[in-house]
Amino acid sequence: MSKSTHPTTPQVMTFGWQRDGCFGCGPANPRGLHLLFALGPDGRSYRSEFTLEKHYAGPPGHAHGGIIATILDESMGKAMKLRGKVALTRRMTVDYLKPVPLDKPLVAEGRVVRVKGRALYNRAEIRDAHGKVLARSKGVFLSIDPEKMFARELAVELEEGMAIPPVNTKAGKREK
Repeated sequence: MSKSTHPTTPQVMTFGWQRDGCFGCGPANPRGLHLLFALGPDGRSYRSEFTLEKHYAGPPGHAHGGIIATILDESMGKAMKLRGKVALTRRMTVDYLKPVPLDKPLVAEGRVVRVKGRALYNRAEIRDAHGKVLARSKGVFLSIDPEKMFARELAVELEEGMAIPPVNTKAGKREK
């Protein structure tokens, strides 16, 4: 588990889902990173302050490249909140600039660079406590309607009593 030190954590849009098993940020995933994101100081990004523990190791004393990619993907994903969108990763590239240390304070920050139709073009980076960029990414995300795309999964959660029924936007009431 990562140790997050970020003081504020706005809730991620879950559209009624009570279980959030996302590996990057989901509180319901006991093996996840549990990254906490908040609006960046410039109001144009989302950022997370965290420390990676030893079980995320790749090379001695440093994070595994897959964990680095996951954090960058999560950072770019959170940036969609700035546009009120839910989007899925279509493509991303990662530049590993310096080894990312374990057990040291880190910052990940993502932002939307531009929007074209359903596509959002995002960037993210991981920095050390001194502001040195250790890894960066760019990605293309496609906005979706999560209630349509994940209707079956939401129905299962409703049956299991694990979800809040979605709001009927026409009537302004919760569906039963």
